[in-house]
This record gives sequence, structure tokens and C-alpha cells, in this order.
Amino acid sequence: MHLVGRWAALFLAGLLLGACATATQLSRRDAPLIQNRTYVIVGASSGFGRGTAVRLGALRANVVLAARRAELLAEVAREVEAAGGRALVVPTDVSDPAQVNRLAAAAVTRFGRVDVWMNIAGAGAVGRFWEIPIEDQSRVIDVNVKGVINGSQAALRQFVRQGGGTLVNMGSVESEVPIAYHATYAASKAAVLSLGRALNEELRHAGYSQTIKVSTVMPWAADTPFFIHNANYTGHKARMIMLDDPRKVVDALVWVSLHPREELPVGWKAQASVTAHNLLPDLTERVAADIHRSELSKGAAQPNSTGSLYQPMRDGRGVDGGIRERRRLEDAARKARRPR
Repeated sequence: MHLVGRWAALFLAGLLLGACATATQLSRRDAPLIQNRTYVIVGASSGFGRGTAVRLGALRANVVLAARRAELLAEVAREVEAAGGRALVVPTDVSDPAQVNRLAAAAVTRFGRVDVWMNIAGAGAVGRFWEIPIEDQSRVIDVNVKGVINGSQAALRQFVRQGGGTLVNMGSVESEVPIAYHATYAASKAAVLSLGRALNEELRHAGYSQTIKVSTVMPWAADTPFFIHNANYTGHKARMIMLDDPRKVVDALVWVSLHPREELPVGWKAQASVTAHNLLPDLTERVAADIHRSELSKGAAQPNSTGSLYQPMRDGRGVDGGIRERRRLEDAARKARRPR
């Protein structure tokens, strides 16, 4: 079967046999519940984190902004406050547990408690596993696994002290469906999902299951600066098919803070992929790998880069990454070069 046909068949199977995608739009009754709640957002300088911070500001929440780019956090803080919320900037490298603990202390000192802690910061390295320097792969683990562990422990300790709270960790559809050329990233997101599952059981045993919740949000690939910030060893700019609008994931993050679910695949594509993988794991992984390899080969030429793994980048400052538009232009240029 043709590659696209196999992909379509898997998606159809997922849609027909899987659960319907959960609606994640706030209701009129939900929105007032966010006012004056305190949210810590780790990874607030761009992408999902920035979008969520501004959305929460419009709902008059207290928003604690954490990331490495201090000057950009100040910009986000101004947006949060202009929208109606209150903001606190705490520059933080999530891979450093001391900095994460200082973040938690600063949030409590300013606002008295933490109602929701969101671990959204993430890093990636794309390319053949054996061609990506081991130092880069270790840094992906430092941010995506150790960083989530650092944030989760700081949050849960505070939740136990104050008697409740919600922890939201950013997983991915790759938490369930590993994709070739993202090997370490996929492994890190599988770890995030396993961490959340284990924490919920520990909380149940400790008698906190009704007051402390842990949710793992699992989006399909979305058009954020993540693709700009990735370390890249493919020789081409990173691309992905059928990218979601990042605001869909922002909606889900805000919604799940009020309606915690242990696992939340965001949207029909994520739900269909997870369901297809449960039904036919090997075929799903093979099709995903073939499509990803094809997409990577179509990106514009780019030299190898460590991206933002070690030092923040000036590029990629917004919620949207502009990848869908770049992909459209690349495809149009390639079509124009074809012999007529």
C-alpha cells in the first residue's frame, strides 16, 4: 500500500476504534475559577508556555514565568499584566534543581501558594541517533526528564504542604508512538508519561489522590519555535506534516488545569495515533518513521546545529513558529523546479 494510503488507513482505524477526542475548551462556568489562582509555568518564554501564560493573564490568574531568556520573560510578563493578570519573572534553567527550588520558593513568597505547576520546557535533537553527539543527547535528557523530575518534586512538596494542587507535565504523542530520528526525544517523553503514571499511584497510596492530581498532556506536533530551537543533524530544516495550531494545545493546558486527567492526547490526530499504536504498534511506528524521513529530506538546506540546547537563541520568540508557512513555501519552490 502507498505510504499515504497506509497512513490514512491507520488514522481511520484510530478514529473508528478509539475514543473521541476530548473537548478542551473552557466553559463559561470554568473561566471564573481561574481568577486569582497561581500558576507556575516552566518554559514560558515561547511556544505553548508563552501562549498559556498570556491566556491565563486574560483570565486574571497569577502567573509565575520561568525560562532561561530573562529579557523575553519580562516581555511576556508585560503581556500577562496588560491582559489583566499578575506576573512574576523568575529566570530558571530547569535542569538545575537548585534553581527550580528557588522558583518554587519565589512563587510562594509572592503569592502564598501554588495551585498549578506546568512543566512545559522542552528540548530536542533530530537526526540519526549515532550521528548526534552524545553530549547533545544528554542535554535533551537533562531538560526533558531531569527538568520534569526537578519541577515535579518541587511542585508536589508544595502541594503536600498546602493540601492540594495540580501538576501538569508536557508529554507528546511520542510518549506513546516513538518516531525515528527523534530517538532520545521520544525516550524522554515516554519517561514523562511513566513518571506521571507512577506519581498518581504514589499519591493514591499516600491518601492524596482526591486533592493532588498529575496530568500528562500529549499533543500532536504543533507549529511552535520548538522546531527552530532543536539541535539538528539532518542537513535540512526540520518539518512535520499536518502541524496543529499551538493554540489548540494552549486551550488543552488551561482546560486540564481545572479538569485534571492522567493522560490527555490533544486533538483527533493525537488520539488516532495513540489508538492506532495500541492496535498495530509495529506498523504505526514504521509508517511514522517513513513519513518523518520523507519530510526531513524536503526541508531547506541547513548546517548542523546545537540549536538552543546550551545557550538560548534570539530566534523563536513567539507562540507560533512559522513552520507551516515555511513548509508551504518550500513545497511551492520544489514544485516550481520540476520539469514541465
